[in-house]
Amino acid sequence: MATILVVNPNSNAAVTRGLDRAVEPFRLPGGPEIRCVQLDAGPFGIESEADIAAVAPLLVERVRAEPADAYVIACYSDPGLAACREATSSPVFGIQESAVSTALARADRFGVVAILDRAIPRHRRALRQMGVEARLAGERALGLRVHELADEARTWARLLEVARALVVEDGAGAVILGCAGLTPYRTRLEAELRVPVIDPTLAAVGLALATLLAGRG
Repeated sequence: MATILVVNPNSNAAVTRGLDRAVEPFRLPGGPEIRCVQLDAGPFGIESEADIAAVAPLLVERVRAEPADAYVIACYSDPGLAACREATSSPVFGIQESAVSTALARADRFGVVAILDRAIPRHRRALRQMGVEARLAGERALGLRVHELADEARTWARLLEVARALVVEDGAGAVILGCAGLTPYRTRLEAELRVPVIDPTLAAVGLALATLLAGRG
């Protein structure tokens, strides 16, 4: 059976469990096995350039040690993506790349919810590299660190406020959740905003699944 390995680059088990629940609809009868794992040696949350630099070699080690038919790097900053692609002949999907591609298929302009202001320049740099920054309506931060996302009531209130501003004030026709830890809120937020809300990990797993299923033809 083909396998899609979803790697959470941090050591936050709650995030990994959330990802595992979220990808359940992609576990099709006779389809690829989808496994969600984490880097126990990684930081609790990836919040800085230093964190990204630290986990990149750990991701390469995991890809080399655990063969799979496709990989998903489940961190919005796409750490180690190019290096992981060099380390395997299997396709490797970054969730930021995947989310942006999906958003562009759903709306003319999209917005991004970051968790911290300092992540925004990094995300915009990636958009420039992809050549799509002109399609960005705006990016706004929750102002919450990864460990603070455990407060669900506070996270939801802030997420709704920020995402609504992206739609109403910035003109976003779709909203990307710029952190894998926000996965549990996608459905609820989409119902509130009435625009597509893109969960980056689901976007990447969907692309990985389509790639493997197309390869059977």
